[in-house]
Amino acid sequence: MKLDFKSAPTLETERLILREFRSEDFEDFAEMWADPVVVKHISGVVSTRNESWIRLMSHAGAWPINGFGYWIVIEKNSDRFVGIVGFGEMKRDITPSIEGQPEAGWVLAQWAHGRGFATEAMQGAMKWGLKQFGGVKPVAIMDPGYAPTRRVAQKCNFVDKELTVFKGDSCLIMEYQG
Repeated sequence: MKLDFKSAPTLETERLILREFRSEDFEDFAEMWADPVVVKHISGVVSTRNESWIRLMSHAGAWPINGFGYWIVIEKNSDRFVGIVGFGEMKRDITPSIEGQPEAGWVLAQWAHGRGFATEAMQGAMKWGLKQFGGVKPVAIMDPGYAPTRRVAQKCNFVDKELTVFKGDSCLIMEYQG
């Protein structure tokens, strides 16, 4: 699936702004990916500055290639970096294949955990995505034992699809059911 967006449109929710990536986001972005608490249920491995820079460039470059991607999330009241949310086409070697389905994802800085920001930001992203994806159902993959991520997915109308393995670890595929 290819959409026609060359850059991320700006979205707003009650407390958040979702916007395109900028070079000035790098320090906060790198700090988030270097936090062991943040990555514990994603990969379990913190990222170097170089790895974070490559990830930031990859996220920014997804928009002109796929026509969709991730947003930087900013808290309106403080202008503080919250994290990232959005959709990817990750070309994962996973069974069952999820290729061709936008993969919803969210990662928040540790200070933002437990404040409802992930749900609010993903609901905003989903509202945008569902208008664009032409009936293709987004999926999300996650650590099946990490309840906070699963709750965010459920609040965004994702339901369990399949328990599988990715890179040797158990993972849960959830699919949007609107």
